[in-house]
Amino acid sequence: MKLLRYGPAGQEKPGVLLPDGSVGDLSGVVSDIARETLLPESLEKLRAIDFAKLPRLQKPFRVGPCVAGVGKFICIGLNYSDHAAESGMPAPREPIIFMKATSAICGPNDDIIIPPGSEKTGWEVELGVVIGRRAKYVSQADALSHVAGYCVINDLSERGLQLEGTGQWVKGKSSDTFGPIGAWLVTSDDVPNPEELSVWLDVDDERRQTGSTRTMIFGVAYLVSYVSRFMSLQPGDIISTGTPPGVGLGRKSPVYLRAGNVARLGIGDLGEQRQNVVAYRPKS
Repeated sequence: MKLLRYGPAGQEKPGVLLPDGSVGDLSGVVSDIARETLLPESLEKLRAIDFAKLPRLQKPFRVGPCVAGVGKFICIGLNYSDHAAESGMPAPREPIIFMKATSAICGPNDDIIIPPGSEKTGWEVELGVVIGRRAKYVSQADALSHVAGYCVINDLSERGLQLEGTGQWVKGKSSDTFGPIGAWLVTSDDVPNPEELSVWLDVDDERRQTGSTRTMIFGVAYLVSYVSRFMSLQPGDIISTGTPPGVGLGRKSPVYLRAGNVARLGIGDLGEQRQNVVAYRPKS
């Protein structure tokens, strides 16, 4: 299934992408694509529904973040060896974990807002893993049974805030709009191998990132198991698994996003995102 959320920000309703490209309204079936809905037994009930009988949405409509009520937004740094190399850092011997504020989450096609004074906002296309069942000290062999599904994430970063001064990653990763997720949550039964997915990102129709999840240093099962050693994972938590090479920081002459740019990104059959880049403007 390809589950999504639609409607104005803060008022999203649940939906499902149908084979003909239309969207069925799930608001009469579940309250939202969130915690309880992501449990294995809840997803099994959804699969049994005759989606052909659902009301269809009329375009246009905004697509919101594909998961609501995210408790933890966990990120993995330098998880592609070629990205570590372009960043001038050694490939990690174990996963690098950091957090991204959940207030950074936005819809897949919402504007990216450059923070005031930012000169170094960069892009990172990443595979997102959405937890569907509580995980605590789980084995690698059992880890994927705790995954509800997968989504596309743009892990935006303000590199000055991330690496300069006190150099705190969470500070550089957490600005509002720095966490677009979706367009949809593809349930794990429709993703036979999350480590065989193509990954790409364009800025203004120029390809900046091309890769495959097969080159991740630490795979999905390992990451879920590893993170569960340090914190319990709850339904709706997200793990963003790292990015392939091609980030702006990694160029000999670094390139960053500017107002007026358009970013497009996608992963395999998980869908695409498209974001206009705009400057921050305080509300009057």
